[in-house]
Amino acid sequence: MLVKDIMIYNVITIPADTYVLDAERIMESHKIGRLPVLDKGKLVGLVTKDDLLKASPSSTTPFNQRQLFYLMSKLTVKEIMKTNVVTITPDKTVEKAVALAQKNRVGCLPVVENGKVIGIVTTNDVFYKILNPLLGIGEKGKRIIVYGAGDREDHHKVIEQVNKAGLKVKTFWLPPDPHRNDLVLHLDADDVTSLMAALKTLGYEADIREYTA
Repeated sequence: MLVKDIMIYNVITIPADTYVLDAERIMESHKIGRLPVLDKGKLVGLVTKDDLLKASPSSTTPFNQRQLFYLMSKLTVKEIMKTNVVTITPDKTVEKAVALAQKNRVGCLPVVENGKVIGIVTTNDVFYKILNPLLGIGEKGKRIIVYGAGDREDHHKVIEQVNKAGLKVKTFWLPPDPHRNDLVLHLDADDVTSLMAALKTLGYEADIREYTA
């Protein structure tokens, strides 16, 4: 899967001379947490909600209310934005994007093509568009873990029993633990009693893992 498959295309951007108070209002009205900063179509920075919070005077700042309002009303995004923005191109894989974001400890990557910002990809996009469907988060059904069934031969035996029980597999995966060899199944069913009994007969130990939102 590529970045262009999960990125947000309609990116809201602002110029560097935008007042901080205006940037805050834009974020609130669009319910977003970051804004790429463009000057003459070129990416020059990125401002986040955290940046805005850090720029706000604290209650212990030795100014009166009128002075604080005046200072904040004159502060522009250019003075608080991050300028060393990490970007990615739309043809890169999602794995590459995640690795790049983790390496640089950022929560989003503006997507740039031919010098222009055409989108943005965030950690939330990875969760909601990839991880959630992969793990079946928020979907109905039962999740079972079959201990010691992580090998191919065991896969086939377990799936055979799933088919015999007339059940449908939504997703399955192996826990990322080198010391375990288990198989996790997300089944499109509420009653897996017959399957659990069949697995026990074959010598497999299995548990139902309930998902709670």
